[in-house]
Amino acid sequence: DVQLQASGGGLVQAGRSLRLSCAASGITFDQYAIGWFRQAPGKEREGVSCNRISGSTYYANSVKGRFTISSDGAKNTLYLQMNSLKPEDTAVYYCAAGYRRSGCNYGMDYWGKGTLVTVSS
Repeated sequence: DVQLQASGGGLVQAGRSLRLSCAASGITFDQYAIGWFRQAPGKEREGVSCNRISGSTYYANSVKGRFTISSDGAKNTLYLQMNSLKPEDTAVYYCAAGYRRSGCNYGMDYWGKGTLVTVSS
């Protein structure tokens, strides 16, 4: 049974940092594309960052240079370090995993419940 549990969201002032965690069970990272998506109020869900099976990473242009995706295989946990946060980063953040997918997309096989990040100006 696959489970993804995101945590680490909260209320933070603009310019500050947060680190999100996604604890995964039932999967091994080397067989899954795994990444982060977000959905802001009134907007569609968008991809934020992805660890591809190939080992390469993807970042949305809006977060490049500010967010860093990483993983700890021993803990089966995915992280998203978010620095220099902006009010427009406010959203519910979801982690998702896709079995043997080349990258992250809306058709991912497994989704965790989101964690809310609110950035105040």
